[in-house]
This record gives sequence, structure tokens and C-alpha cells, in this order.
Amino acid sequence: MEIEVRLFATFRQGREKIQKIKIRENTTILDILNIIDIKEEEVAIMLLNGRDATSDRIVQDGDVVSLFPPVGGG
Repeated sequence: MEIEVRLFATFRQGREKIQKIKIRENTTILDILNIIDIKEEEVAIMLLNGRDATSDRIVQDGDVVSLFPPVGGG
């Protein structure tokens, strides 16, 4: 199975902004975070196929996971 991971803002530093990742059945978003070396607490917004998701959601073949860090500025 293969999913697409889309990274935004600072998560793109040193990584591709869109990554295709091969996964096994019962892989969670947390597993994906571990694969791409992003800590769960660093993620402000996590989407699965454009909808709000939690790290324990299981991803399926063809899913798109989007990850956003907190936005700073003033």
C-alpha cells in the first residue's frame, strides 16, 4: 500500500514537501510521523484526506496525510 504525505511550512526543511510512503496494513498516522521523523507534539494540524484527524487514525492505500506545524508570527 502507498500513501501521500504533504508537509507544510517548517516541516519542509530538509524534507520533500510531498512524499510517497509505502506502508503496511494497520499503519497509523503516528507510525507515519515516526517514519518521517516528526514528533507528534510538533504537529498543530493533522489532516487525513482533507479532514481533521488524530495520530491514532489508521491510514489506507491512497490516503493523503497533511501535516502543519504551529504558525508563529506577530
